Amino acid sequence: MAPAFRRFRRPGSLVAASLLAALSFATQAADDCPQRGDLAPIYCDADGDMVADAPSNPDEYLDPDTLIFAYTPVEDPAIYADIWEPFIEHLSEVTGKDVRFYAVQSNAAEIEAMRSNRIHVAGFSTGPTPFAVNLAGAVPFAIMGTEDGEFGYTLQLYTRKDSGIDAIEDLEGKRVAHTSPTSNSGNLAPRALFPKLGIVPGEDYEVVYSGSHDQSMLGVVAGDYDAAPVASEVVDRMAERGLYDPDEVKIVYESKPFPTTSYTYAHNLKPELIDKIKKAFFSFDMQGTELGEEFEGVTKFVPVTYKKDWEVIRDIQEANGVTYTTENLEG
Repeated sequence: MAPAFRRFRRPGSLVAASLLAALSFATQAADDCPQRGDLAPIYCDADGDMVADAPSNPDEYLDPDTLIFAYTPVEDPAIYADIWEPFIEHLSEVTGKDVRFYAVQSNAAEIEAMRSNRIHVAGFSTGPTPFAVNLAGAVPFAIMGTEDGEFGYTLQLYTRKDSGIDAIEDLEGKRVAHTSPTSNSGNLAPRALFPKLGIVPGEDYEVVYSGSHDQSMLGVVAGDYDAAPVASEVVDRMAERGLYDPDEVKIVYESKPFPTTSYTYAHNLKPELIDKIKKAFFSFDMQGTELGEEFEGVTKFVPVTYKKDWEVIRDIQEANGVTYTTENLEG
């Protein structure tokens, strides 16, 4: 299925500037909202669940003829159009809408697109999820999990087997690939966790942003980087596709589990449409589909809430001094 809205493929700085301008021009009066937490001024959180409330005026609900679905650009987005097609068809059947897949090119572009009502359902990777919640009104409600409802991935620190790096303290003086400023496992978690192990990123080793988990991993294999912290789920899928030889690399550190990609809807969708979107997710059986084969070990979507299930991620981001602004989105 051909991706829609190619006009969004703009440099990240322009996307962030556009988002910043839109937020500043659409500010909601403070006395209209009892509380909003970290949410942008155009949103309100009267019920305290940490996500944007639905519009108080039903005339402001969105009920588009065509639903636009986007998946996080954690890897080459072109790979995923075919993989997601069975789910796209299921989502269309349950909602009664035409559904199109949009291959986003950056986290900033995906967040701007939801903020401006140009995508309606989206998967945001772990670290950018709080930015999507606070800057774009995204409401996380589902995550890929097992039959028992379990979910999660780990930060894994990879290096070549012949690198001479056998423990995390051996990173001193090395060139290490982080993915992007907002990435959880690729940047924020290492910055929060590694100092407790005696290594400070950016001080004890040089940080080089690769742009994505797959580029970090391929750079390690090629010898461009001495090591890289990456998401376990991404490198597992890369190995399944034969993109690198696992015998050439080794893991020298692994974290406790984090939540994976959040699946979200735009806060201002019509409530009846939101109910159908949730029904589509929670009734979809991944087993036997390309999606199930791609995301090995998971069989269905399970419910999550941003307030509860992203607490550990917010703690990591707080430890890094992260605030949810367009400037921090681009790093």
